[in-house]
Amino acid sequence: MQRPPYSYRDDPAVPAFPDDLPVVVFDGVCGMCSAFVRLLLAIDGTTERHRFISAQAPLGAALYRHYGRVPDETFLVLTDGRCRVKADAVLATFAGLGPAWSLPARAARLVPPRWADAAYNCVAKNRYRIWGGRDTCLRPPPGTEARFLA
Repeated sequence: MQRPPYSYRDDPAVPAFPDDLPVVVFDGVCGMCSAFVRLLLAIDGTTERHRFISAQAPLGAALYRHYGRVPDETFLVLTDGRCRVKADAVLATFAGLGPAWSLPARAARLVPPRWADAAYNCVAKNRYRIWGGRDTCLRPPPGTEARFLA
């Protein structure tokens, strides 16, 4: 279901949060998802193009409920108030990281969305088997704490 931009602002179940930057909502106990966030932090450096929240945090869980999604199926990326999921979320995230990453992300958009989502679903379905899980959510690396929303 496609919702209007910034619809979460009108949902009393979703706490207010800063949304001036893209927000990546990820499964914090998934090894692959946590590695993806660490990769984004490394690429992003001090530019601070993204904020992060785990799906296990109250705000993350509220956003999943608002969009009718579950953490096992996809991660969410909120850009300009719009929710992106699956392959679209991955490509939107990389597109915002500067030319070295945005050009390949744009080229990947040539893959039909159904195919891209099928590949995403295959990886998502097997991510715990391949990367394992964690007992606790990813802790923000030192110096990045302000980029993680609680």
